[in-house]
Amino acid sequence: MPATEARRIEVGGASPYTVEVGRGLLSTLSVPHKQVALLHPDDLPPSLVAQVQAALSPTLTLSLPPRDDCKTLEVFSAVLSRVAGANLTRDSAVVGLGGGALTDLAGFVAASYLRGVAYYAVPTTLLGMVDAAVGGKTGVNLPEGKNLAGAFWPPKQVWADVDTLASLPDATFREGAAEIFKHGLIADPSLLPRVLAPDFGPRSPELPLVIADAVAVKAGVVTRDLTEQGERAYLNFGHTLAHAIEAVTNHAVSHGDAVGYGMHYAALLSREMGGADLTAHTRAFLAYQRPSTLPFLTFEQLWPYMARDKKADAEGVRFVLLQGLAQPHLTRVPEEVLRRAFAEWQRQLTPAAHH
Repeated sequence: MPATEARRIEVGGASPYTVEVGRGLLSTLSVPHKQVALLHPDDLPPSLVAQVQAALSPTLTLSLPPRDDCKTLEVFSAVLSRVAGANLTRDSAVVGLGGGALTDLAGFVAASYLRGVAYYAVPTTLLGMVDAAVGGKTGVNLPEGKNLAGAFWPPKQVWADVDTLASLPDATFREGAAEIFKHGLIADPSLLPRVLAPDFGPRSPELPLVIADAVAVKAGVVTRDLTEQGERAYLNFGHTLAHAIEAVTNHAVSHGDAVGYGMHYAALLSREMGGADLTAHTRAFLAYQRPSTLPFLTFEQLWPYMARDKKADAEGVRFVLLQGLAQPHLTRVPEEVLRRAFAEWQRQLTPAAHH
């Protein structure tokens, strides 16, 4: 798909912007700023970084630790110091090139430097394209949990160049598919069989359309509810347990894999709470995803992190559950139900639970 055939998805709200999805987009990048700070993880292919540098002529290029290793207050502080040291002014821009963790950090740097400069996202992972880079959530992790410090700071533009996915390891691609599958469960069931299709992969001719349809789900939700007062919480289906798994394992289980496991738990909870039984869907996804093996985890280990989840309020923890396909709702779940579903989840998914 040449760049001219890119699909454009509009994200509305107070700060509207466009997400372009297509092939061959990197060579078309341009931003209307004289000073640009380009941030990327140090494990990106150098040819890809060079292509973006050629298009944008950045004032400053910073190579950062990969994945969640860049989402720390230490890295955030160091990047701000480098940007300030380069004398970037208020009309400058920060461009985040990389996966979801990198774009989360880059957006938070843009939101914080001089109380906010322009931010552009160039996601290079499937997870980044369909989830992290769209929606304006930026931030870093704290030892106490995922994404506990950050800001809502929408990008000015997002370019999702599907060609960049060809260099991803298969496992990383399948990780990102978790967010597409989640969008299918909560809003657009047509996405479910497309993710599970035998030819679904980085070179699938259908991939740009699948990504664009998944982005459209998120774009619709964040247009209506940027700051998660209501509907946006539905995008966190499966994420309450997922974030806890990431925190307890110190990110040894990746975000996408944790979401795969977390969606199955949320499906078990949905069934326990009187919703449709969608566990066959979540099990089929896990069979496709083949996530990394879970260490043996207890409810007691995970519970403190679930209790700190950002959907929690003064009265306790709320979960996104499904009454049926594309019928999400946010509800409090009694602790005995959480424990009962967890025991079943553990029995089904943790090899060590059988010993």
